[in-house]
Amino acid sequence: MGSHPESPRHRDGPRRYDIVELRVHGVSGARPERVLDRADVQQVAGDRSGGFHRPVPERPDDAADPDGVTLEAYRWGDLPSGTVARTLSLVFLLPFMLSNVAVWMRPVDRRSGPGVSVLCRLLALNLTVVYVLSIAGVALDLLAWRCLEVAQCPAPFTTMTELNGRQVGQRLAVLALLPVAAVAFLRLLGTRRSRPAGNPLWAVEPLVGRLRAIHVAAALAVLDVVLLAARSTGGRTAWTTVLLALGGAVLLACVGLLAAPGLLDGASTARAATRTAGTLRALAYGLSVAAFAAVALDGRDWPSSAGLPGYDQIAGWAKLGQMTLLVALSGLVLWHHGRGDRQSPLARGLGAAVIAAIAVGLAGAFASDLVYQTGHLLGGYRGDGGPPLSYRWTILAFFLHVAAAVVLCGALTLTSRRRRWRAAAAITARDFPVPPPGAAGQLRRVTKAIAQARFTEWLGRLAVTYAALAAIGLTTSLLGLFGLEPDQLARRLFGLPAGAVGVGLAVGSYLTAGVVLALLLGGILAYRTAWFRRHVGILWDLGTFWPRAAHPFAPPSYADRAVPELADRITQLAERHAGVLLCGHSHGSALLALAVLRLPAEVRQRVALLTYGSPLNRLYARLFPAYLNEEVLREVGKRIGWRWLNLWRDTDPVGGWIFAAHRPGDPPLDPADPAARVDRRLRDPRDVVPPSGERQPPPLRGHQPGESDPEFRAAVRELAGRLRDQGRT
Repeated sequence: MGSHPESPRHRDGPRRYDIVELRVHGVSGARPERVLDRADVQQVAGDRSGGFHRPVPERPDDAADPDGVTLEAYRWGDLPSGTVARTLSLVFLLPFMLSNVAVWMRPVDRRSGPGVSVLCRLLALNLTVVYVLSIAGVALDLLAWRCLEVAQCPAPFTTMTELNGRQVGQRLAVLALLPVAAVAFLRLLGTRRSRPAGNPLWAVEPLVGRLRAIHVAAALAVLDVVLLAARSTGGRTAWTTVLLALGGAVLLACVGLLAAPGLLDGASTARAATRTAGTLRALAYGLSVAAFAAVALDGRDWPSSAGLPGYDQIAGWAKLGQMTLLVALSGLVLWHHGRGDRQSPLARGLGAAVIAAIAVGLAGAFASDLVYQTGHLLGGYRGDGGPPLSYRWTILAFFLHVAAAVVLCGALTLTSRRRRWRAAAAITARDFPVPPPGAAGQLRRVTKAIAQARFTEWLGRLAVTYAALAAIGLTTSLLGLFGLEPDQLARRLFGLPAGAVGVGLAVGSYLTAGVVLALLLGGILAYRTAWFRRHVGILWDLGTFWPRAAHPFAPPSYADRAVPELADRITQLAERHAGVLLCGHSHGSALLALAVLRLPAEVRQRVALLTYGSPLNRLYARLFPAYLNEEVLREVGKRIGWRWLNLWRDTDPVGGWIFAAHRPGDPPLDPADPAARVDRRLRDPRDVVPPSGERQPPPLRGHQPGESDPEFRAAVRELAGRLRDQGRT
């Protein structure tokens, strides 16, 4: 936990009714000075990545807040990112990270839930295959086969001209080391750099090891298949036939391990699965050595072709498999969506299909654009047939998918506007029934803020339609596999002029490059600029919150450290103080809720919880229904004796109520249900006219924390009072 000393007052022991207010920030990554609203703070536990801070008292006896509590803050904002290099690595791991998040979005339903998990893991494996194929496309197809064959490699590839005089097989074997190095690079990026504090939150590290072995084995096997398939086009030998069959068998075995529900996760099968995965990886290592040697030592002539023989077909089948899995995943959750239950679409697991579609789209676009742009860097393919057909279709599909998504979002925004404004106007009318003269402009701004915040409720409908867009990728994959050229098909079916598809390809390629550049710049700015991090940090913080249960090369989960570290600190504070008031804003409320579930019974009796701007119900219970649902949230309340208050605002697009909205006009709740007393709605703003002596009306708070607001301080005093009463009994 660190070696930072605490103040003498805390070493001497607390007063009987001393309460610690422990604040945990959200994804904004705020500095401890801002969280504590103090200019001078000191770290009392933890380290540079995640630590606990307290205000420095101006006088020796000045250690408590005016509300009679001792302030402390936990800053975890550097755990998901850390150094600039690690932050930028998230850009390259983004598709893997998203595929890993998708598996945690499975529905609660026992019939479709395991199927969603299996399909997500197979999609994650396919992302690794596509990644290796793209690097192989650059190393083997573009460099070894096309560029070095004609000895016209431009800069910066002129340093490789010494391979010109070598046999084709030798060039391929040498440059095949580049995809191997790329897999090793992925393995390095996904390696945990520090051990979690205490016992890990998620017992999935053994699973990560099994997944890692499977993905490495599949990556090497598909590389071997590319080399051996190319060699076999000039005539197969018994040796290449055996090696090619072994490569296919390794790939099928990897798929089989992932496709069997519960095989990798089950306690009874874990040991056997670990041995099998390790055996497959060792077999893949040996197979790669044999395949490289077989290709390099084979002195037979190679067939003449524009590109590496068989490569385009293998890439096309990989893309077709990817889109088939995505359509199957979308179909499964849409079928579950149409079964007639009244849950939110996102709560039925539809988020898994949407996030998986984004992961697949980004991975396919990144891989295709890498081959596409590198080919033009080498001289525009010099009229030898152009980029592989499957990659051209993928780039075009990405362009069409983005265009359709933009149109869809715009259409949904417009169609929902009237209903959102009507609901917002009703809320404003109840909050300010008799607005004073001159408040019309401010009332309209408040209504607009509420209407915009209510767009979150429409995400489920957006997800339903977006999941159906996976059919675009499946269609283009089939067209590419059948050898249909985009230009010819566009002229034949739609009468488009020559070159129109080429424009779409160029736009899609530059769009992909722009996305990569924006992500790189976003990673840098998110690390260096606080205001930018508040807007984009949610992508990194939420993506790396969940452990690696689908893709082993995704960034490691910081929750494995943050939640046990919080639980340990709460336990320590509860031993030295009369009570601990946990205050979590936004995503910080999720960290605290999970920490509460880890606390011993004797510690929970001295703990209270205050959440504000919390997405636990509004987003998390819907996006991750199998893991953060109402049953889990009720268990949190029970464990702390329902000493829980949740503050929320209608102007907040992220946070909301946990159990009940308590809006004016809502039906009364069962007074016997303790969950009915958790939520408290805050009117935002407090008024629409300036207070006495001021020129501006109170500001809209939205998703801002507001630890200094009167409503927040009142909630602190109430919960601190409950803890003190608990201590007297």
